[in-house]
Amino acid sequence: MVQNLDAAQYAGAVYLVNPKRPVLHGRQCLGSVEELPCGVDCAVLAIPASAVVEAARTCGRMGVGSLIVFSAGFAEAGTAGRAAQQELAAVAREYGMVVEGPNCLGMVNYRDGVALTFVSNKHCAQREGAGAAILSQSGALAAVLAVNMQHHQIPLTYSVSTGNEAVNGVEDFVDYFVADSSTRVLALVVEQFRKPQQFLAAAVRAQQAGKHVVLLHPGSSQAARASAVTHTGAMSGDYAMMQALVRHAGVLQVETMEELVDVTQLLVCLREMPRAGAAIFTESGAFKALTLDLCERVGLPLPQLSAAAESALREALPAFIPPSNPLDLTAQGLVDPTLYRRTLPSVLEDACFGSVVLAIILTDAQTMELKLPPILDALRTLRPAKPVVFAALDEGAPLEARFLTALRELGVACFPSPERALRALARVTQWQPGRAVVPPAADPALAGRTLPSGVWTEVASKALLAAAGIRIAAGSLVHTVEQALAAADALGWPVVLKAQSTELPHKTEAGGVMLGIDGEEALRQSWATLQDNVQRYRPGLVLEGVLVESMQAQGTELILGARRDADWGIVLVAGFGGVQAELLHDLRLLPSGLTAQAMEQELHQLKQSALLHGFRGSPALDTAAVAEMLVALDVLMTSAPQIREIDLNPVVVYARGRGALALDGLVITD
Repeated sequence: MVQNLDAAQYAGAVYLVNPKRPVLHGRQCLGSVEELPCGVDCAVLAIPASAVVEAARTCGRMGVGSLIVFSAGFAEAGTAGRAAQQELAAVAREYGMVVEGPNCLGMVNYRDGVALTFVSNKHCAQREGAGAAILSQSGALAAVLAVNMQHHQIPLTYSVSTGNEAVNGVEDFVDYFVADSSTRVLALVVEQFRKPQQFLAAAVRAQQAGKHVVLLHPGSSQAARASAVTHTGAMSGDYAMMQALVRHAGVLQVETMEELVDVTQLLVCLREMPRAGAAIFTESGAFKALTLDLCERVGLPLPQLSAAAESALREALPAFIPPSNPLDLTAQGLVDPTLYRRTLPSVLEDACFGSVVLAIILTDAQTMELKLPPILDALRTLRPAKPVVFAALDEGAPLEARFLTALRELGVACFPSPERALRALARVTQWQPGRAVVPPAADPALAGRTLPSGVWTEVASKALLAAAGIRIAAGSLVHTVEQALAAADALGWPVVLKAQSTELPHKTEAGGVMLGIDGEEALRQSWATLQDNVQRYRPGLVLEGVLVESMQAQGTELILGARRDADWGIVLVAGFGGVQAELLHDLRLLPSGLTAQAMEQELHQLKQSALLHGFRGSPALDTAAVAEMLVALDVLMTSAPQIREIDLNPVVVYARGRGALALDGLVITD
């Protein structure tokens, strides 16, 4: 760390504290923390874990503003380590100190040449303009990302390894960078958000300040979620919930380190977010076909040329090259290098395209000297407002640094392969802006009620749901077959029988649901069968009654629900029901506070959304009614904090204008 500071020519005061060595690296050491002057900005603790808490307490007494704790052996190391970490946090709160770590790699301030990390740091003079900051719970990945980004000449402003986050976590640093004018992009590696709602609010503020937050979050697999516990002491959360909520906050999520670097480069280079739709120049018919395949897989639209652009290209191209997108220039650039200068203007000016990708074959130095000068000349002359991306088709070609520098000075993002460029461009163009989500106002008629705790019966659940404005089937709770017959006569045949017990939350598995009962004899037989099924499933169980409901018309089945997460808050879910729910996992997770219109738009993002619009002659469905039902669930969850979970399965949705109906409901309270 001292060598890093020297290499960066850090001009501030540096104090070394070591009770055993009077001199280190040619510098005099102090014998104890008490010998420090008051008001040191930051103390770096590179000492055994057992000594950290006491050293932190002494630093607090000496007025030290912040701590960086390299030492491992805290929350990631078991019960004793967690206790020590909690004690460290208590000391920090007592003295008002910022703490990075423990179990971290430190931080680097590239702008001011302050490298407080034990990893050898390459000091690079940063060019003017906005750059990227790295925030990573993993110290190793913070270091690796810095190397990768510097290799791609992405200007870095900071790199922060937050480690176990005993006191300050990624959300605090995101908040700090909201006000940092030199940072445009925040590249995050997060294994678990310890303060999720604070992070979501910080991410929205970052976007409002013109920043982009890019997230790599390991943990989509079961094995990754298990390993996170031992790596940084993180307790794994629900990955799908995280994914949905950060997306609504405007966070751009990637899946690999490569994507994190590539998307960061694009966002640093771009003056504004590109519109969807790319134009691609290449020099290989086979690669043109591969590009069409790849762009379809990653979701990058390739619009057709406008009539004006197609006409201009026909004049500029030899007769054997047909205008198209992607545009295969063949090997003609080798014999006619002005081809690039002649063809670029019409495509750059075509409003159909949000960006232009140059996937060029370079091969050797002579080929580069032929092709790149006319490309650079076109870009210098045209100064395109839309993003331009350069990607050599042959990664091993000796691309000279002067050409790379010239391209980057023109704001062109440069990639080692077209595949990486196209994947990154797809991620960026699919991004949707986030917004602050305001929870709905509580319903006074529902708020303040004391609710019984535990799993509710369907009858009790539906009574609460109906009070919240959710449409349910008419029904009656009965205790004898004679009462059931009377109820059926009143409701109208055919009817449904449903066993009611808090110990049978899933009645179908117990044979506790009888459908399509039409007439006295059928009802008596169904009643006996239901009772027998339940006794075989749970001997000795005494039912709280049987729910008799009118049999409803068939429709498309959906699942709606709501869940209160201890960290993330209220999350709603909507998806297709029946077999599809288990086989296809066709669900959307939604944050609390969306409008009915936004809820309806989310329904149209389901994989099988074509079924909602009127598929193969069937009528379009009443998605507006489903959206209103989701809003009602949101209000109910907000009004009754005791509710942990609500499940409406199935909800039958009918043709537009005919509404939706919750056929079953389950409420679970704390």
